[in-house]
Formats: sequence, structure tokens, C-alpha cells
Amino acid sequence: MKYSLIACLFFCVLNVEITLNNAITTQALEKLKESSWASFIVEFAEVQLSTGGALSELVETINQLISQLEEEQQDIHNKYSRRTDEHNRDVTRIEQEIQDAAKDIFTGQDFIDNVLIPQKERFQQSLIQLKINIEENRRVLNGEIVNRKKQHEQFLSNIAEINEAIGAVDESLGLLSQISNPQLVQYKRVQTNLGRIQSSFQNRQSFAPMIKALLELATEQNFTDQGSVQQLVKIFNELRIQFVDSLNQETLNESQAETKYTERIAQLEKEFAEFQRSVLIKNSELVANEQKLGETIVYVGQRKDDKETLEAQLQAENDNYAAETDLYIRTISEYNKEIEISKQAYGLLTQPSFESYVRSKVGI
Repeated sequence: MKYSLIACLFFCVLNVEITLNNAITTQALEKLKESSWASFIVEFAEVQLSTGGALSELVETINQLISQLEEEQQDIHNKYSRRTDEHNRDVTRIEQEIQDAAKDIFTGQDFIDNVLIPQKERFQQSLIQLKINIEENRRVLNGEIVNRKKQHEQFLSNIAEINEAIGAVDESLGLLSQISNPQLVQYKRVQTNLGRIQSSFQNRQSFAPMIKALLELATEQNFTDQGSVQQLVKIFNELRIQFVDSLNQETLNESQAETKYTERIAQLEKEFAEFQRSVLIKNSELVANEQKLGETIVYVGQRKDDKETLEAQLQAENDNYAAETDLYIRTISEYNKEIEISKQAYGLLTQPSFESYVRSKVGI
């Protein structure tokens, strides 16, 4: 019976209009008759009183109901308060994690745009320039080799000419040394040698005057005058000295050219090796840059996914809390209504006039 009474409290009392702190008036009693809850209380009270019972059990039951409802309501308040604290902590944590993710995304993207990509472009440009430098180095090296080959060939040609001229001079000196009874054939051979020398050295200013003087003497003299012969011998000897000096100078020039060439080739090879080393370094740096760029792109993508997940979590948490808050408000409202109804019922039962009314109704 106690639990049936509790169930009825939630549906019926609102229609009862009575002033709880005053005696029940005739008008209030009429209102009681219009309420199913009031009718139930009257009928229950009639049964209690007609069987010699008291209304105290009914009053105690309602009083316990009020305490139970208030305890349950307080428990709901406490749970909602704890849920609110938990919600606030979760929101603060998630919002901080979202900010951290946004910061990581910005920092990572800034690192990509302003460090890694420009660095990659510089490395690539450096490799292009190194390729140009290597090609130019090889072009210069090949040019040096070709030029040195031409210089050496010219040296060999010059040496051959000078040696040939020295041979002609030596032959002429040999012929002139034999002239005691001059013969026409000897004159001709001397003139032939001079012509050969002139042919080889006619464009060389250092030899031209002396060769010309020899030709004039050889043409004008018939070698019958021993003084003229001695003069020719003297000039031939001076010419030979110049040829030998020229030969020595050519040899010295060749040696210096070879030394300079060797040093130049060594310099170019050193530059080439340095360029190749730089290429290896830049390729290594480019590989490291590509790896770092890829890792950073992946990292930024992961942090973007993290941010989206966190934003979804925050939205879900806010939605859940909003739904729980709405349920809390509606539940508390229902409890307030139930408690108010229970208190009205309790006030009704504790009025002395109510028991008098019931006793009069049952004829006690």
C-alpha cells in the first residue's frame, strides 16, 4: 500500500487548492472532492480511522517520500556538478591540444615553406652551377692539352729547323776551311747552304741581317781573296752562335712551358676534384633535405588529422554535455514538481481539520 500511495502522489495533488497554514474551509473541502488524489487520501484516511488506525502511517510514508526525493535530487545535483567539472577539464584539455596541434601545423608548414623548400632550391641551383663549373673546367683542360700539344709540335719543328741550319752552317764552314785553291763547285755548295738557311729563317728578324750579309758576300766574292773567305768564316761562326743560342732558348722555353702546363693541369685537376667533392656534398645535403621535407610533410599531415580528431572530440563532448544538461534540467524540474506535490500532500494530512473532516464523514 505504501508504494501504491507513492505512485499516486506524482499524478494527482496539483489540482488541490488549499492554504496549508490555516484550517480547512468548507470551500477547500469541496475542492478536495474534485481531486482524485484528495479522494484517495480521504478514502485511505476513512479506512484507517474506521479500523481504529491513525493517519500517522500515511503521514510518515509521505514524509519519507519527501526525504527520499530530496536525497535523490541532491545526488543528481552532485553527479551533474562532477560531470560539469569533468566536462570543463576535458574541454580545457582538448582545446589546449587543438592549440598545440595548430601551432605544430603552423610551425611545420612555415619550416617547409621558408626553410626546406628554399634550401632545396639553393641545393639544386648549386648543383647546376657545379655542373657548369665542371664542364668549363674540362673545356679549359682540353684547351690546355691541345695548346700544349701545338706548342710542343712547334718546338720540335723549330728545333729541327735550327738543327738543320746549324748543320748547313757547319757544312759551309767545313767547305770554307778547305778553300785554298777555290773551285766553282765549292762556291755553289756554300751558296746553296745559304739559300737553304735563308728559306728557313727569312722571317726571323734576329737572323735576317746576318744571312743577308752572307748572301751578299757569297754572291759578290769569288773566294779568290782569302780575306773575304775569313770574313765569311767569321760571320758563319757568329750565325752558328746565334743558332745555338736560339736552340738553347727554344729548349728553355719548352721546359718552362712544360712546367707551366704541368702546374696548370694540376690546378685544373685540383679544381675538378673540389667540384666533384662539392657535388657529393650537395647531393648528400639534397638527399637529407628531401628526407626532412618528406618527414615534415607527413608530420604536418598527421597533426592536421590530430586537430580534426580533437575538434570532433570537442564537438562530441559539447554535444553530450548539452544533452546531459538538458536531461539534468528536465529531471530536476520533475523532482521539484514531485517534491512540491509531496509537500502539499504532507501539509494536507497534518492539518487537524483534515482528520476532523474525515471522522465526520465516516461518522466517528
